[in-house]
Amino acid sequence: MRDFVVPDTAEGLRLDVWLSEQAGLSRSRIARLVADGQVLWNGEVPRKAEPLSPGDRIRLEEPPPEPVAAEPEDLPLHIVWEDAHLLVVDKAPGMVVHPAPGHGSGTLVNALLHHVRDLSGIGGRLRPGIVHRLDRDTSGLLVVAKDDPTHQGLSDLLRRREIRRLYLALSWGHVDRSPRRIDAPIGRDPSNRLRMAVHADGRRAVTHLRVRESWPAAELLQVGLETGRTHQIRVHLAHIGHPVVGDELYGAGWERGMGGTIREFARELARKIPRQFLHAHRLAFRHPVTGEDMRFDSPLPPDLAAVAAWARGRSAGEASSISTPGGP
Repeated sequence: MRDFVVPDTAEGLRLDVWLSEQAGLSRSRIARLVADGQVLWNGEVPRKAEPLSPGDRIRLEEPPPEPVAAEPEDLPLHIVWEDAHLLVVDKAPGMVVHPAPGHGSGTLVNALLHHVRDLSGIGGRLRPGIVHRLDRDTSGLLVVAKDDPTHQGLSDLLRRREIRRLYLALSWGHVDRSPRRIDAPIGRDPSNRLRMAVHADGRRAVTHLRVRESWPAAELLQVGLETGRTHQIRVHLAHIGHPVVGDELYGAGWERGMGGTIREFARELARKIPRQFLHAHRLAFRHPVTGEDMRFDSPLPPDLAAVAAWARGRSAGEASSISTPGGP
């Protein structure tokens, strides 16, 4: 049971939009709770789109977590840190984080259930312990809660934007400035439900990027998330005209539009890339139980490191590789 009081700054906002941000839950989850009568607005059952006024009182009651249906599986799991409360995993590319239609087994959750006896159930029936996620073809670091108080603490840190997540991404072309901040709302693409898109009715999304290395047809970027929307980095980079190299959903065939001296470099890069070039390389947060400052770094995995090594070697022969500081 959680209670909220609407501040002056939220006047006129939709209940589902505002409560989603405050509670750290998706809008669809809030909508389901409203429909089930588990959200009260000034003591009454509201509409999900109810406009808010300062001083409104919101009560949110989340049901107990459903029993976990996913089965434990003895799968490879690269754990970089573990204590009694949480663990940090370096996820391999190609592994889905949690079961979903078409991916009922072989997921990170299946592997975690084999490794951890009593995994946090607060994430729901198929997402026990999961605080944040990575796309199937994105590799790198994510934190998993082992008990419900730790899960709630990590979720609060995420909602307050106190978990720092940095990624390495290879993008087509060259951005016009570095560092750069992208502030553009993201929601489901109305013309293709498999995609996300930047549009006015989406949820606020903020991404920070900095050029790490510049090559003839692409740049290695360090990307930081201020918010955590589905496909956020991929959507934002495509939105500014520099999609992630190897991203078949948002940047397929991008290299075909390049000409001049970089044309062959771009086409060869496209042939060499094994998947979308996106890796969660740094994770930093304050431990919700011990208060210890935690920081973890993951180097590029072998498949992406090989592509980067080829690009550096090839670009050295065509043009100088420009390195810029990646920041802290």
